[in-house]
Amino acid sequence: MSSTIQIDRLLETTVRRKASDLHLVVGRPPVLRLNGHLRDLQTKVLEPEDTQALMKSITPDRIQQEFEEKGSGDFGFAFGTQARFRVAIFKQKGLVSLVMRRIPSTLMTFEQIGLPERARDVCRRPRGLFLVTGPTGSGKTTTLACMINYINENFDRHIITMEDPVEYYHVHKKSIVVQREIGVDVPDFSEGLRRALRQDPDVILVGEMRDLATIAAAITAAETGHLVFGTLHTSGAASTINRIIDAFPTEQQEQIRVQIANNLIAVISQALCPRIDVEGVVAAYEFMYLTPGIQNLIRENKVFRIDSEIQTGKKFGMQLLDDNLFQLFQAGKISMEEAIDKSKNPSFMAEKFARAGLGGPGEELQEGGEGAGQPAGTKPPAPGAPSAASPAAPPANEAERQAEIAKNRARMLGQKGG
Repeated sequence: MSSTIQIDRLLETTVRRKASDLHLVVGRPPVLRLNGHLRDLQTKVLEPEDTQALMKSITPDRIQQEFEEKGSGDFGFAFGTQARFRVAIFKQKGLVSLVMRRIPSTLMTFEQIGLPERARDVCRRPRGLFLVTGPTGSGKTTTLACMINYINENFDRHIITMEDPVEYYHVHKKSIVVQREIGVDVPDFSEGLRRALRQDPDVILVGEMRDLATIAAAITAAETGHLVFGTLHTSGAASTINRIIDAFPTEQQEQIRVQIANNLIAVISQALCPRIDVEGVVAAYEFMYLTPGIQNLIRENKVFRIDSEIQTGKKFGMQLLDDNLFQLFQAGKISMEEAIDKSKNPSFMAEKFARAGLGGPGEELQEGGEGAGQPAGTKPPAPGAPSAASPAAPPANEAERQAEIAKNRARMLGQKGG
């Protein structure tokens, strides 16, 4: 009984402080992730029996069985009417650990999360593929829930979602919303997609396009006259298209290029950044809307030129992630260091700040407070101030991006030491 009371108190604290995650691990007090940073709660250090009891107090029997067999499990958990949590339980060093991601109880609007206006127009489309991409924890689920809610409130559609697990709950409004949980209602995403095509859907949401079978089924669903939303863990529109094409055998890639060019509508790639002006986080977006020019680049295997098309496509609401990060810095919402770290090309972004007269990455940065992450004595330029040249092509993969970040930080430390 004491473990149930304790988990209730921990979850109440998580909701009250608007933390994104609650970490429970042996050898440390419970930890909240607040605005992107880990913060200990002022309570006892957790013992092995604590995490074991906390896990058993909220975990369904089927997930406990999976945990014993595979060493991990995932499920959705409702904390009364206050919030829902996506729970991951796993073993480490033979001990039980939990991470609980808080799912806000209210659905956000396009304006609240800052989605491009063109994304609203895409939700009106009767068919096609709309991808939301970004690393884990970048807000993809929240973005998709916002779009599904917009369709639900404004159009009479049959919406089928496949999620692992179900996070945001949607009630029926103008639309019928059917939410299927992987492992509970359907065995996997590809099977769910195959079955969905026989259930008279108008809109299909695929929580994660994690394998070839699911990617192929999503493209087929879009091709056969359905509006399909999906997610990938990629950064940027160009790398998203390459990721899909590279998932297929070489002999099929030419055909897939044609299918993507004909059926892809748009790609949103996003990153969450801690704010420096107020408490909370803000999302930075890259948005690509498929134009005839981009369609031709995909067909002709010239995806590397898509960033240039995005730069010249502002009238369609398109923007690059790095440009939006720079705009958020100009508006005084994020630090320079955060803009550099979350960019697709950190080294070029640092040079962009230097060319704009804001100091290079080697200059000493302030610690915390207003203006954190900016060179000492400088402030973000006023909104609308001219920006430097546009970003170069992004690193080819995540490993290169992380290498750029490490190199940039090393330059900072080297300058401080000098």
